[in-house]
Amino acid sequence: MDYTPDPLHEDIRAAVREMCRAFPDAYWRDHDQSGEFPWEFHDAVVRGGWLGLTIPKAYGGGGLGVTEAALVEQEIAASGAGMGGCSAVHIGVFGFESMIRHGGERLKRRFLPRAALGELHVSFAVTEPDAGTDTTGISTFARKVDGGWLVSGKKVWITKAQEAERMFLLARTTPREAVSRRTEGMTLFFAPVDRDRIEIRPIPKMGRNAVDTNELFIDDLFVADEDVIGEVGGGFTAILAGLNAERVISGNAALGIGRAALAKATEYARQRVVFGRPIGRNQGIAFQLAEARIRLDAAEAVLRKAAWLIDHRRPHAAEANEGKWLAAEAGFLAADVAVSVHGGYGYAREYDVERYFREARLMRIAPISQEMVLNYVSEHVLGLPRSH
Repeated sequence: MDYTPDPLHEDIRAAVREMCRAFPDAYWRDHDQSGEFPWEFHDAVVRGGWLGLTIPKAYGGGGLGVTEAALVEQEIAASGAGMGGCSAVHIGVFGFESMIRHGGERLKRRFLPRAALGELHVSFAVTEPDAGTDTTGISTFARKVDGGWLVSGKKVWITKAQEAERMFLLARTTPREAVSRRTEGMTLFFAPVDRDRIEIRPIPKMGRNAVDTNELFIDDLFVADEDVIGEVGGGFTAILAGLNAERVISGNAALGIGRAALAKATEYARQRVVFGRPIGRNQGIAFQLAEARIRLDAAEAVLRKAAWLIDHRRPHAAEANEGKWLAAEAGFLAADVAVSVHGGYGYAREYDVERYFREARLMRIAPISQEMVLNYVSEHVLGLPRSH
């Protein structure tokens, strides 16, 4: 790896920061309280050309890599937008890997250019109430009919379903008991979000309220044969495309939240005077902020390595998982410290660090829990017996 500053990366950081200046903390505070989707921000991202960043140029995208997508999301989060900003545009910035790697040419020609233009809103519909992280345990089923499939089942924790036109929908096409391996018999569809066949129920939640999260109840949704991604029965392989890369990008979003929180807390520690001196002069405050900075920098180093390995097509699973774990912990620590440094004001909405705290906590759960990362490292890095 070369740590010499890359002019392209410096330009990306500067451009995203400039774009985000139009959306200060007050904008995200208001949207967090109202629950309204941040359309103005989304449209600014479209105008900036950031959607479709990793879509190949042949389909109208930017043709860039995970490193660049991670930079964009870190800067969005660090602006104070947090996960409200990142989740509003995440699939557009990086989310079409399954289609890019496994989709047929006709499918890619139909949808990738629209995604790059910001015209196509998409959700991922994989998780189910009774399966959770055990993707092979899903029960949503697609039965074959003339010209396509009829899908029925339930999905949960589906982001942006209220805005989505299409969704990456994973369903069983062969019952689990009829396959020899649990990863077999699932198919990935690029399904229409037909409101006549799908009931969408919003989930009230602790944070990231600018972007909706939902339960889906699907009843005989028709999906055409041409909307199958990859091979019938090969959906598990297709959904894995870009999975580790998403962990790297999400880890960078966690870093961005941590850096926003640290910046707020450091400035407050400089200005807040108690007992005749700035509170930042006290080691009890200063050391907490210094540790938060060290942990953020350490996590970023692992994430940068993971992104470099992915973009250079080298083995990267351990680094991607470890980087996500480190970033989620570091981002949360920084947000927690920021609340403590602000004292009682840290609990007040107007200072924003309570919003950072709530959104940083999410990153220890999503897109994969810290415990599942530890399971991966235990089994695949250390060679210990599988625990689940």
